[in-house]
Amino acid sequence: MAKRQLRRVAPETREKAQQLRRDQTIPELLLWSILKEKRMGGLKFRRQHPIEPYIVDFYCPAANLVIELDGESHVGRADYDESRSAYLQRLGLFVLRFNNDDVLNHLEAIGETILRAIGSASPPSKGGAGGGTPVEPDAQ
Repeated sequence: MAKRQLRRVAPETREKAQQLRRDQTIPELLLWSILKEKRMGGLKFRRQHPIEPYIVDFYCPAANLVIELDGESHVGRADYDESRSAYLQRLGLFVLRFNNDDVLNHLEAIGETILRAIGSASPPSKGGAGGGTPVEPDAQ
């Protein structure tokens, strides 16, 4: 896959990302538990990763994949979330969005959706990464 053009991260954005990593929500902690340490298709994910001017919840550079969790802070912000997703897609990134309730109640199904998005047919492991075409998440 082609590398995307990186923009320098402003110090304020970097500090905000570090703060968000320290103050994770329960759904973020749960999802991170299946993404960290290359458990998802052998791919490395980053949490609270700056992609100026935004900070995305989870990012996998090898798969050009962004995962966003929508909780209470996203209520009434559908237009903002759409424009943010459109911006990330223009950068060549695929965006998956899940709401916090789905992470809390359907973590395994979310993991399967992420695996399909990165093109891996195997369960989360420390194995090799897959390629393929991302798919939209299933309705839970």
